[in-house]
Amino acid sequence: MSELTYAGKKYRFSVDNGVVFHNTYAADGTGLHWEAVAGAMEGSSEDVRLRTAEVTPGVFLIGWTEKSGMTVTHAMNLNTHTVHAFWTYETPDGRVAELHTGTLEEM
Repeated sequence: MSELTYAGKKYRFSVDNGVVFHNTYAADGTGLHWEAVAGAMEGSSEDVRLRTAEVTPGVFLIGWTEKSGMTVTHAMNLNTHTVHAFWTYETPDGRVAELHTGTLEEM
């Protein structure tokens, strides 16, 4: 496996649902501080521990669980600056899963 090329970097992640995150990755690639800066989640933030795997050079599968119980998985492609995101969360009617796409811009 090559180095975690996202480690120690900050990205603007613009999601297809209008939410924009500033994602700051720990220098060792095992942590993430995300902050929602636009859209329905604006003002939310959290520090999470990551589980990661490099799928192919520059493409990473990154997952975490948030305090709320929301699970998040990103297929983050640093070659094309895109993300396929999959998250699940609890609602009064049961667990919901959503699939989104977005773009990355290094800050």
